[in-house]
Amino acid sequence: MTPVPQRVSLPRLDSAAARGASAEVRAGLLGLGSRRLKRFIDLVLGSLLLAFSLPLAALISLAIWLESGSPVLFTHRRIGQGGRTFLLYKFRSMVHNADEVLREHLERRPDLALEWLRDHKLKLDPRVTRVGRFLRRRSLDEIPQFWNVLRGDMSLVGPRPIVPGEAQKYGVHFRMYTLVRPGLTGLWQVSGRNDTGYGKRVSLDLQYIREWTPWLDLRILLRTVWVVLKGHGAY
Repeated sequence: MTPVPQRVSLPRLDSAAARGASAEVRAGLLGLGSRRLKRFIDLVLGSLLLAFSLPLAALISLAIWLESGSPVLFTHRRIGQGGRTFLLYKFRSMVHNADEVLREHLERRPDLALEWLRDHKLKLDPRVTRVGRFLRRRSLDEIPQFWNVLRGDMSLVGPRPIVPGEAQKYGVHFRMYTLVRPGLTGLWQVSGRNDTGYGKRVSLDLQYIREWTPWLDLRILLRTVWVVLKGHGAY
């Protein structure tokens, strides 16, 4: 059964600010021609990448199953264009009882609670499996998101999709985030990724939306290959 999209509540924004947010990106990603071109690139390149990655995806699925059984895929609800939520697909990189393991770990290590609240991530996450750690290091856990791109939930390049609990971190800028499709990669991913603070991440997302061109997407995609090979900022 296809999951029914849900819409999250947007932070309050007066009409003048909302018009200003739209005006900032009207010449870029909000233009009809720009949207059609970006979607065409997503469909063509996304189809090719998905097809080429299928043999690797099969090997990854086998490795996950041998280490910790099924399921090999993990789904998580994220916020997409227009504030609607969608199910994001990833290869499972954590143990089955991840929530319980995280709770017990933070109870034993209250000094890490601030890191978790700030980033929604832990650099040394006890929930991650051995196979999962390798997949994350090389961003291979995100291969199933090519399917999200083909479905129209995501774009190849854009702001990184966030969970509902992260919307408040964007403040009044959250409205601008919802004007475009989130991306599999983006300025944040090629600019330090998890080694940058959340404020910098928001700034890079807004910069991308304001300054989008097809050539910016191309540069980001090429830089993504280098970042993935280096494994910089991934955990």
